[in-house]
Amino acid sequence: MNMLDIMHASPVIPVIAIDRIEQAVPLARALVEGGIRVLEVTLRTEHGLAAIRAIAAQVPDAIVGVGTLTQPEEFKAAREAGAVFGVSPGLTPALIAAAVSSGLPLLPGVMTPSEVLAAREAGFRQLKLFPAAQAGGVGMLNAIAGPIQDVMFCPTGGVSQENAAQFLACKNVACVGGSWLTPKEALAAGDWDRIRALARAASALRE
Repeated sequence: MNMLDIMHASPVIPVIAIDRIEQAVPLARALVEGGIRVLEVTLRTEHGLAAIRAIAAQVPDAIVGVGTLTQPEEFKAAREAGAVFGVSPGLTPALIAAAVSSGLPLLPGVMTPSEVLAAREAGFRQLKLFPAAQAGGVGMLNAIAGPIQDVMFCPTGGVSQENAAQFLACKNVACVGGSWLTPKEALAAGDWDRIRALARAASALRE
């Protein structure tokens, strides 16, 4: 799958931080059962790669990717763990080279029009607006849609259950990213029914 196909596969990409490895597979199954197949497992915790490996092996319907890519060497490790796409908070020449050499489709973070143009020059047409709220949110996306028409965004950062539909209504938004599908208290309690219900509500946003 290319990055645009992945973005169109789910209206919301949950940003997942795994604190206990045993949470990974049941969480992924609950999200997929709720209609959310694209999962971004971040490297913010020590269990990131192990969680990706477990989900890739045990939840075949999940499209599992790696988030918080900030170092070039992380690309190869994530690909070997089973990630099929990557997400980074920003973009540097070293990250561009790592994405190319690893073959891992990358959704790089941008915040300004200049960063959008730089990413586009590097060959990226699918970008993460991050942090979306601080970057100007819906107003920024609508403003940038005029002069830069061939880029699609996944806004992340400040996107919530309450405002996700407003972001998805923008013509240059393919999906949104957020952590509200995986509340820490639900993860800690193993409340997979709640996760499943949140995923169902999120998957209905595109309808």
